[in-house]
Order: sequence, then structure tokens, then C-alpha cells
Amino acid sequence: MIKRKRLVFNTALLTGSSIIMSLISMAFQVWLAGRIGSSGIGLYQLCVSVTFLCTTLAVSGIRFAATRLVSEELGKNRSCSICPVMRRCFLYSLFFGLCAFAALFFFAEPIGFLWIGDARTVSSLRIIAFSMPFVSLSSVICGYFTACGRVWKPTAVHLFEQVLTVALVALFLSRSVSGDIESSCAAVMLGSVCGDVISFLLMLGFYLADRQTPVTMNSEGLCLTSRMLKIALPLAFSAYARSALSTLEHILVPRGLKAAGYSPDLALSAYGVIQGMVFPILSFPACILIALSELIIPELTVAQMQENKAEIARTVKSLIKKGIGYSSAVALILFIFAPWLGVRIYSSPEAGDYLRILAPLIPIMYIDTLIDACLKGLGQQMWNMGINLLDALLGVILVWKVLPVFALEGYIGIIYFNECLNFTLSMLRLKMII
Repeated sequence: MIKRKRLVFNTALLTGSSIIMSLISMAFQVWLAGRIGSSGIGLYQLCVSVTFLCTTLAVSGIRFAATRLVSEELGKNRSCSICPVMRRCFLYSLFFGLCAFAALFFFAEPIGFLWIGDARTVSSLRIIAFSMPFVSLSSVICGYFTACGRVWKPTAVHLFEQVLTVALVALFLSRSVSGDIESSCAAVMLGSVCGDVISFLLMLGFYLADRQTPVTMNSEGLCLTSRMLKIALPLAFSAYARSALSTLEHILVPRGLKAAGYSPDLALSAYGVIQGMVFPILSFPACILIALSELIIPELTVAQMQENKAEIARTVKSLIKKGIGYSSAVALILFIFAPWLGVRIYSSPEAGDYLRILAPLIPIMYIDTLIDACLKGLGQQMWNMGINLLDALLGVILVWKVLPVFALEGYIGIIYFNECLNFTLSMLRLKMII
């Protein structure tokens, strides 16, 4: 049976912390946009897109694998096997974290010069490479605490990490050359690396304090290693493909805009407005649904292990119904106040215009997040990854073909098409299994 009181408490906790962190992030983004300009934001977003790809390699599906395995063991009342599970997950994550570091650090120049097409990203890529092993190991601990229902520990760490990162970025930026977006971007990345390292050390301390004395048991019959690999590796390979396609799509956007007649700086600026200004506002109200999505995964897994199909159906239907009401209200509010928000937050009427254009997409984006979580909680992660992979592949093809002709109008159309397709396919799959 799904523990509703714990779910409500943890959702409230994650939502409150997410609101605080989102406010900090938005304030930081506003300050950063004023400090380095829209062109600097565009360059930063290009680095982030590559970093996202390498982070995918570093994590390689292990966070979800840790959550799923620990939840399965708890659902079968085998808490004494959790320590062997975590040992395997740590070794897996360390291997892939080091691989991600090596790939990003040693291939920063080819990536910057040939892939991104902007040499100013090379130093930033080399700096952010050092965070990969720490991000990978931290993801295992987050998966453990999510499965155990003790989410306040990683939540506290992430909140502290964000505040510290913002402070460090501000410190490093104050020492960088004003107007030099290359050094400014590198300063932001350096602050992020320091935050990731400190976050891991705190997370590790919480885990060691939380871990119970392991009970001696023979875990050979449980096939923990093979179960971990069966969950993590398919997710990892699918995530690699999707992240590579997503990164390629983001890199192709400025190039497509330049092919449509934009100057290089104007292309970066337009890309930065949508990805660095508009999407943070669209994503901010989703914090409550993101928190609920993360927490519902282990709860549905435990219910599935106990074969409680009626409870699963009730929970999923109630979750989606409430998500529709919330996301519709958010979409209406942002649509009405979009021009005011663009000017007040970023001093950019252009950001307000694009915010109003994309606001009607909010219900589809938010509900799709909930559906993805339900699919993962019910062991349908490969279907979920397949749908996301198709979405990313179509995104690359459409950006490549449409942007040189229709410019930003085409990019907006692509965003709408991909989100609607992803939502439709995910919803159809969910209806088939509940």
C-alpha cells in the first residue's frame, strides 16, 4: 500500500525546497544575464548542453537503478541486502564518472572547435569535466534516499550546494575580465565544479551516518549485479543516444539561425532568450510536480512488487487529474502576465513575447513529466526512453531542415510538435498497462 502520509510530507518538503532553489536559480539567472549579456548566456547554454551529455555518461542510468533496486528490496522485506546493492552501484558510478571526466577533459578542443564551433567554450568544458565523478557518485546516494523515503537529507544538501555555488560564481565572476564572455563562462563553470564537490562530500557524510550495520547474508541468489546492469545499462545506452541528439539539436539551433540570415551574436542572443530566459520561467512552477514525480517512482515500484494493481490505478489517475488542474492554472497565469514578467524579470520585452507563445504548452509539458515518472515506477523505463529517443531524433532532423527556412518561428513550431508527440505516445503506453 502506498504510504500517503509520507508521500504528502516528502512532496511538501521537496516542493518547498524546490521553490526556494528555483527562486535562487531564477534570481541568479537574471543577475547572470545582466552580468554577461544574452550572448554570454547563449555561450553558457551551449556549454551546458555538452555538459548534459557528459553528465548522462557519468550517471549512466545508475540513479534510477539504485532507486529501483533499493525499492524492490524494501518491497520484498530484504533490507539487509541494501548495502550490497549500494556497493555495486558505487563501483558502477565511479567507473562511468571517470570515463565522462576523461572524455570531456581530453576532447575539449575537438568538441569546442569542431562540434560546437566556438573556441571560447574549450576552457569551460575542461573545467566542468572535474565535476563528473562527483555528480555520478552523488546520484547513487540520491537514489538511495529517494527509495528509503528520507529525501530531506539530499534536499538539504542540494539547497546548501545551490547557495554556495551562486556565491562562488559571483566571487569568480568578480575576478574575471568584464565583457570577456569566455572568461565569464569559465568562472561560472568553476563555481559549479566547487559546488558539486562539496555537495558530494556532504551527501557521503549523510549516507554513512544513515547506513545501518550490514547484516551478514548471502546475496548470490539475489543476482544483484545482473539486476543492476539489466536496469542501468539499457537506460544508459538509450540516454546516451537521446542526450547526444539533444545536444546536437541545441548546437544546431544557432547554426540554423545563422543560415536563416542571423549574425553570429544575434543567433546566440536569440537562442539564449528562449533557452536561458523563457524556459526557466516555464519550468519554475513545475517544482511541485517534479517533486511528486521523483517520489512516486519508488512508491509505485513497491506497490507493483506487492501486486496491488487497484492501488496503482487509483494513484495514477488521481495524480494525472490533479496535475491537469494545476498545470492549466499555471498556463493561464503565465499567458496573461507574460509581457509583465519578461520586462520585470529580464528587462526584455522579447522574453515576454516568447513566454506568451509557449505558455499554452505548459499542461502538456507538466503532465508528460508525471506520466514519465509513472512509467518508470511501473518498470516501463525502456518504453519511456524509446519515446524520448524518438522525440530527440525528430528534434534534430526538424532543426536541421526547418530552422534555415523559418528561423525562430520554425523553432517554436518544433518545440510544440515534439512536446505533443512525446505526451501522446507516453499517455497511450500508460493507458495500456494500468
